[in-house]
Order: sequence, then C-alpha cells, then structure tokens
Amino acid sequence: MQEPLAVRMRPRTIDEIVGQEHITYKDSVLWKMVQNEILSSLILYGPPGTGKTSIANVIANCTNADFQKINAVAAGKKDIEEVVKIAKKNLENDKRTILFIDEIHRFNKAQQDYLLPFVEDGIIVLIGATTENPYFEVNKALVSRSRLCELKPITKEAIIKAIDNALTDERGLKHSTKIVNDNIKNIIAEQSNGDVRYALTLLENAVAISDDIVISEETIKSIIQKPNLPYDKDGDMHYDTISAFIKSMRGSDPDAVLYYLARLIESGEDPKFIARRIMICASEDVGNADPMALVLATSASLAAERIGWPEAQIILSQAAVYVAMAPKSNSAYAGISAALEYVKNHPTSDIPNHLRDAHYKSAKKLGHGVDYLYPHDYKNHWVDQQYLPDSVNEYFYNNSHMGYEQIEADHMNHIRCDNT
Repeated sequence: MQEPLAVRMRPRTIDEIVGQEHITYKDSVLWKMVQNEILSSLILYGPPGTGKTSIANVIANCTNADFQKINAVAAGKKDIEEVVKIAKKNLENDKRTILFIDEIHRFNKAQQDYLLPFVEDGIIVLIGATTENPYFEVNKALVSRSRLCELKPITKEAIIKAIDNALTDERGLKHSTKIVNDNIKNIIAEQSNGDVRYALTLLENAVAISDDIVISEETIKSIIQKPNLPYDKDGDMHYDTISAFIKSMRGSDPDAVLYYLARLIESGEDPKFIARRIMICASEDVGNADPMALVLATSASLAAERIGWPEAQIILSQAAVYVAMAPKSNSAYAGISAALEYVKNHPTSDIPNHLRDAHYKSAKKLGHGVDYLYPHDYKNHWVDQQYLPDSVNEYFYNNSHMGYEQIEADHMNHIRCDNT
C-alpha cells in the first residue's frame, strides 16, 4: 500500500523544507546543526502542517545517531523507559540517540519530569514538537535546556511551491495524467490555511477522484466540506483568536471584529463564550462612555443563548460591531483596579460616623448616622459632604470625557457650581 503523498514528499534535506526560511537559511543555527551534525535538544513550536516532523526527519537523515520516535498522545512512561534503555546501550557503542516526541505538550508534568535528567546528562537528545506555546505547556527546565525554534504558517507562495514539487517529483505525482492548473493550485493553497500537509492531501484526493483530465473547482469543493481552520478550544489558537477579537473591539475596528468573529464561529466556538467576551469588553473598554453597550451586549448574550446557531451569529455580530464603534473609556475599569490596589496595600480606615448604619437602637449614642446630610433634601439633589475615610486622600476615578462621560462631567460640574 502506497504511503500518503504528504509522507512521500517529506523533505530529505534542509534545503527541501519550504516556508521556514527564517530558521533554515544558509548559516542559520539550525542549518549549521544539520550540516555539521551538531546534536542539540530542540523544541519545535508551530501550527499543524508547518514542518516540525519534517525538520526532525531531516536531522535524523543527516546524522549517524539512532532516531527514536514516540507520540505523546499514545505513549507513556514505559515508552520513555524503553528508549532510555536503548540510548544507554547506544552510548556504550559511542552512538547518540535522538528522541523525537510529537505533541510533547500532551505529556503530563510527571512524564516530563522523568525525561529531564536523561536530557541533562546527554543520554538523550530531545526533539520535541508542539502546537502549543512551550513556555506554558512544556517543563521549564526542558525548555531552558533546548533550543526553541518557532515555525510560522506556510505562505501561499510556499505552499504552491510544495504543490509544484509534488507534481514534478518521482516520489509524488510526476507520472499522473491529471492536469492541475494555476487556478487550482491557488485554491488549494488558500484553503490549506498555512498547512502543507493539508494542501498535499487535498491535491492527492483531487487527482484520485477527478473524472476529468483537468482538475476542476467543483472537484476541489466536493472534497472541502469545511475550511481548514487551525483551532483548538483549549490551545494557543483559541486564546490568540479571542485575544485578537477583543483587541479589535477595543481598537474600534469593526472589519477586524467581524473577521475574527467569523473565525470563532467557523471553528465551532461556544456562542456563550463569545458573548461573555463581548460583555466584558463593553464594560471594561466602553464603560460609561456609552452605557448602552453593556445593555446591548447582555441582551445579545441572552438572545444568542436562547436562539443558538446559526442565527446567533447575527446577534453576536450586532453586539460586537456596536461595542467596536462605541466611544471608549476604561475609567470604571481603571478606577476599581486602583481602588483594589489601594485597599490591598493600606490598613482598613474607619468609615466616617455619619455614613454608618443607623437602623438600630442606640446608634445615635455611638454617633452613627448623626449629621448625615440627605442629598435629596438639597438643591440639584446634591450636597457637599465627606464620604471617604479621613485617611484616604486618593482619587480613583478619572473621567475620560468620552461620549456619555462628558455629559456626566458637565452634570457634576453644574450641580457643584450651582450649589455653592
């Protein structure tokens, strides 16, 4: 049985790796390691299909070391122990051992801790591949003892180059009778979303099922049921996408907001999660510059939960665009943050007696509630009196004078001046 095209076309040398020139260029650290057979532990970090396994295989092909491979999803401590036994025997024969661990972030802390001393002692040269940020998901000691290489999503041009290589290489589709024109190459490259493996799989399937000599757009569309969006609800892409969504709302860019919202929707994100982020942004970043933003965001959250997909996308879009276009103020957010910081770092101050609870017998004997001035008894329903404790001489709220906060500022200035 023939191996999949993506496997057959795996790079054999560092020069055959496409799309990662920022780490594979001539005289780069990785290039020198491969050319000079310098064995050093590596952590390869990047999205799926960007060449992590390919780089590991290239290193294996260019060295005399014993290459062992395990997948952290299925492997356990016993698998590591078996590799360590092999590695120790190899050392007796002056041979190094490379252990490639795919999805190393799937190993729990105990498994990673067990691996650490063998990496430290040089018994194993570790090459770990992960789609998650290694600073969050991989043992810090392992990261500190390894060279970190971040792989980027493959560009459209690089994917087209990989497609051309597959169509002209003996290992690939050189002898296929099917014709793949530039338009189809562009469609495959765009749909692959930076994933070479996906692109080659799509190409292979199109060639296999097409009844026509020339591959058509209809054939490609029949294979693609859903866009290839790299997304993991518990992984980096989840947090990066929602972060971009929130920052676009904060930055008042409705087009970017809709783009990231569409990515969240197409990736199957929970509408309740999206709605919560819109509500938070409405309060944290819009605040009282437009109080209706939080009202609309909250209503949208309830409506989206009751209606569900697909109509919920309209409601979430309305709320997100409203928040993006609203005037911005973080005065309330900054104010409570400053107040909390003050309370944490200062001793509790006595509440002024006139503000204390007076709804109990003998309260007046303690002076509680005495001399309190009821604001509604005064002009403009405001009276000048002390509210903060004697020892607190801080300002926590700074009016931004944006949107409705300017109206509030004008109102406060009016009643204070009018009552003097």
